[in-house]
Amino acid sequence: MAARHVVVGVDGSDPSMAAVRWAAAEAASRRISLRIVHAEASLSGNRQAGPAGSLHDEWVRERIAHACRETAERYPEVEISGGATTETAVKALLEAAEDEELLVLGSRGIGVATGFFTGSVALPVVAHATGPTVLVREDWHPDTADLDLPVVAGVDLDHGFDPVLEFAFDAAHRTGSVLRVVHMWRRSSVYAYPSALPDPKVGADLQAIARDNLDSALDGRQARYPDVVTERVLLDGEVAPGLLEEAAGARLLVGGRRMRKHLRFPTPIGPVTHALMHHAIAPVAVVPHE
Repeated sequence: MAARHVVVGVDGSDPSMAAVRWAAAEAASRRISLRIVHAEASLSGNRQAGPAGSLHDEWVRERIAHACRETAERYPEVEISGGATTETAVKALLEAAEDEELLVLGSRGIGVATGFFTGSVALPVVAHATGPTVLVREDWHPDTADLDLPVVAGVDLDHGFDPVLEFAFDAAHRTGSVLRVVHMWRRSSVYAYPSALPDPKVGADLQAIARDNLDSALDGRQARYPDVVTERVLLDGEVAPGLLEEAAGARLLVGGRRMRKHLRFPTPIGPVTHALMHHAIAPVAVVPHE
């Protein structure tokens, strides 16, 4: 059986250095190796001609080497491999992550157009990755792993939620965390026009149905992970704001992305996933599903 890896993309930026630290901790937790991918072609848009460009490249390589040394000291049991490639960042990352357990990228969040978290790199990578991708903000620190923080998962019970729940339960199991599963239901979905006065009984019935469906979805995995304490959260309202509020102070936020075979757009990421990627402070795991 081929060895499995956590793959992390680095470009020398602070977020990508945080991604290396998070990926190393994850590799240690999973007891697998860490593979570092540095796509030199991704720097071409920022590289200046002459010595300045060479100095920048050397700075990037020094930062990556420092991250490797730091990882080896903190997690001596984790085998580290990988290096630079001349492929474009998107191609290199997707190829490296194929059939691997996890891909990790750095994220500066909304409003910053540098590093791996840019429209030209992270969005197509997340959109086309066949496995889970985790985005890590630059202020993440390994000491966070020692804090008593929950894993938060947002599930859409109308679509393929199984991979999302499996990823979230496994993460909570390995870290000893409480798992908070959030399902958003919308009272407004049963009204034909916005001005309709909501019937309290209709709302109560919809909430009860949502709770039963969520309990059914969780029962099987709860039996497989008896050590995981699970909180069930049912909210009436918009999905992204509700998830972001529940995930404030979380160890990890887990969401899903539907895999679409017939695409009208090159980066098929839904609005909820977009919002989580841009605005969540916790690391965000995007799990593809049917």
